[in-house]
Amino acid sequence: MAMKLSYAQEVCVKAAGRAMQTTGMLEPGCRVGVAASGGVDSFVLLKVMQLRQRIVPFRFEFMALHVNPGFDPDNHRPLTEWLAAEGIAGHLEVSDHGPRGHSPENRRNSPCFYCARLRRKRLFALCARYKLTHLAFGHNADDLVSTFLLNLVQTGRVEGLSMSEPFFQGGLRVIRPLLLVEKADIVRAARRWELPVWTNPCPSAGVSRRADMAGVLDAMSGGSRVRRRNIFNGLTRWQWERNRIRQD
Repeated sequence: MAMKLSYAQEVCVKAAGRAMQTTGMLEPGCRVGVAASGGVDSFVLLKVMQLRQRIVPFRFEFMALHVNPGFDPDNHRPLTEWLAAEGIAGHLEVSDHGPRGHSPENRRNSPCFYCARLRRKRLFALCARYKLTHLAFGHNADDLVSTFLLNLVQTGRVEGLSMSEPFFQGGLRVIRPLLLVEKADIVRAARRWELPVWTNPCPSAGVSRRADMAGVLDAMSGGSRVRRRNIFNGLTRWQWERNRIRQD
């Protein structure tokens, strides 16, 4: 007998469903790779994909793709065990992306940017290897807001994070099913599902230009929860309007 979902769990599942349905993220027979870092966002995304698979009126497949950055070769063991217990397919490997990002090899970019670029390149290669049609990331509403502010402040561009966008002439679609969900709800849902999230051992964890935008957001909201919520609601609605399939 299925357990009743908590409020936060329902928010994650229903918001992802709305994003999927209104933006045409998935189609019958598609094969989705979920970029699973082991953090709370990607773990919840895996769980949400598992539940949505039982709800949608067509068949699709998904698998976890984990590229360990190389600081701790064994720290993805909880993910390995969880995938096996849930019957979810996965590809897990250890890379040297993290140490390379912090080495003299990387002279121009921040360690996070360099490592992320190497990781995404590898994820694209794994999608080709497993003949996947979609690559799903666990970006959430907080990521959308910080990315929007970062683009605006640093480049003057009005640009967020797309919920669904084609790559390689349409050969692969990158999707972000949790983009309408705030981080706080994702964290609460992960706790209720008792997901084995682990701590990021990267020495640069939490240090990024995107993270710096938290201060900008605080200044804009002035400590008001109402203003902060209005910013989130406005930007998620704006991004959804840009990506949704119009019926009119």
